[in-house]
Amino acid sequence: MPALDGNAIAGDLFAAFGHEMTTVVGTCTSCGATSAIAELPVYISGPGSVARCPGCASVAIVLARGTVRFSGYKLAGRVGGVD
Repeated sequence: MPALDGNAIAGDLFAAFGHEMTTVVGTCTSCGATSAIAELPVYISGPGSVARCPGCASVAIVLARGTVRFSGYKLAGRVGGVD
């Protein structure tokens, strides 16, 4: 599977943190390399994404996505911000 860059997870990170995260610089806890999230190689498969260190390929970020739709079901009251 070909790697994408960190911009591929920009939407998921924005949803989780509420602001642009691809320009944030981090440090690999394995090798000490520093890079912006946008520079991380990202592999998307199944229900999630894995971003790896560009220096040593250690796992830097794991994102798991889940989608819940209530198209034919109405919740009683307000649950988790959903009416």
